[in-house]
Amino acid sequence: MAAPRRDTRGIVDAAELFSRVTFRRLEPAEPLRRYLEHYWLIDWDLPEPYASHVVPHPAVNVVFQQHGDQAPWGEVAGICLELFTQKLEGRGRVCGIKFRPGGFRPFAPGRPVTDWTGRRVLLPEVFPDTDPAAPLAPDAERDRVAALDAFLLNLDPRPDPQADLAVALVDRIRTDRTIRRVADFARAEGMTVRVMQRLFAAYVGIGPKWVILRYRIHEALERAETERQVDWAGLAADLGYADQAHLVRDFTATVGVPPTAYVRHRAP
Repeated sequence: MAAPRRDTRGIVDAAELFSRVTFRRLEPAEPLRRYLEHYWLIDWDLPEPYASHVVPHPAVNVVFQQHGDQAPWGEVAGICLELFTQKLEGRGRVCGIKFRPGGFRPFAPGRPVTDWTGRRVLLPEVFPDTDPAAPLAPDAERDRVAALDAFLLNLDPRPDPQADLAVALVDRIRTDRTIRRVADFARAEGMTVRVMQRLFAAYVGIGPKWVILRYRIHEALERAETERQVDWAGLAADLGYADQAHLVRDFTATVGVPPTAYVRHRAP
């Protein structure tokens, strides 16, 4: 990965979020890029509360945060299975680490990644003796990045061929629209469905079918964010849905409104 991706996939109404907070993605140190997507930093100073919404990626995040006068804290955020909502108010700061799907296990090798799925676990339960204030205190971005690098490098992650395989498989799903059925994908990769499912449970935290479906919704949401006239029937076919109705059903269940209503809401 040469640099953090620039797309906004997964962020509901990204333009509205970016108008209210200062959001940026930054690269980790080179030795960490094998298993990390990027760091993400958010600062806000809001005159009134605001709720952000994200359709989560199949990735684990470690999040350091401080809201107002509260003491800083950190947590391991496993894959969120539903629409994630975060209320922001007053002043605050977040320093997040987004792991590549499949990339968290080398930093916490003692447990399968499914142990974190659907959970937000306070950092001391996973990484004792971590100072949650260290990445949050500096105002300079480079100093926050250096603190995040130091935190991860001190964990001394070791190369893990199974993690490398999981990362590669998820990346293929993300970039190859022709991958639509787990059985076909497993066969093409020279493994059984059961072996692939066990690998995803141990290293990704969720099954391959869920990953395929989630990236479909990310693509649909990105199109809704960037296009005023979306050919939903054509997009449904491109994404491997049997028909437009199936795409509308999944989009509505995940985002909370039908795709056409979402586009109308965002129209000027």
